[in-house]
Amino acid sequence: MEHLILILAGLAAGALNAVAGGGTFLSFPALVFVGVPPVMANATATMAALPGYIGSAWGFRHEIRAASPVPVRAMVAMAIVGGLLGALLLLVTPNEVFSVVVPWLLLAATLIFAAGPALVRRVTGQGGALTRPAALGLLLVVSIYGGYFNGGLGIMLLAAFGFMGFTRLHQMNGLKNLLSAVLSSVSVATYAVAGVIDWENGLILGLACALGGWGGAHLAKRIPSMTALRIFITLVGLVMAAVFFLRQAT
Repeated sequence: MEHLILILAGLAAGALNAVAGGGTFLSFPALVFVGVPPVMANATATMAALPGYIGSAWGFRHEIRAASPVPVRAMVAMAIVGGLLGALLLLVTPNEVFSVVVPWLLLAATLIFAAGPALVRRVTGQGGALTRPAALGLLLVVSIYGGYFNGGLGIMLLAAFGFMGFTRLHQMNGLKNLLSAVLSSVSVATYAVAGVIDWENGLILGLACALGGWGGAHLAKRIPSMTALRIFITLVGLVMAAVFFLRQAT
């Protein structure tokens, strides 16, 4: 039953990450539900999301190669540094402290996710862009957050791309998955060295996320409107945040 829960959560999380983001709202709680400690669950959820990010980035490989306002290599460098810093920050956070922070992180990520599309439209509609140093600095901050907690990372990257001058949604989606894969790879390597990954549950969840991410990348190009999906994901995030607040209260 525990494996079935992880498989279903992984398939859904991988697809959601590829299409709209928010997969962590399912994968992280699923790991905690089957008994994985919070810090380890967070590290394991990041590892599990990694194959999905790679599969989704491959699905958008043609869009990623298009000309961009900021060089892809520079963005990858920021993702590497940020992913490492965020992972190190997680490793020095005790389980007891992280348990208190988790519901607030879930709530904040859900609100960011809900406001994300309007924010991206507003940013991309303003015209202009940040200077390159400012753009890379913003990307570094978002990458640190992603290395610490994966929830809401996708929509934060999309908003950052809007500030950086990107306007093509498919290219932004492709780069979102590429940078998520890069910073998650660095984070996972750091977690692995520290021994905070539950490999058995993580591999099951990761394989399911990979399948979901591959399918989600193709599905994303065919969905005319994602409003209903975003509302559903927002509700899931709010429910999960409420559950963790209740766990904390009891």
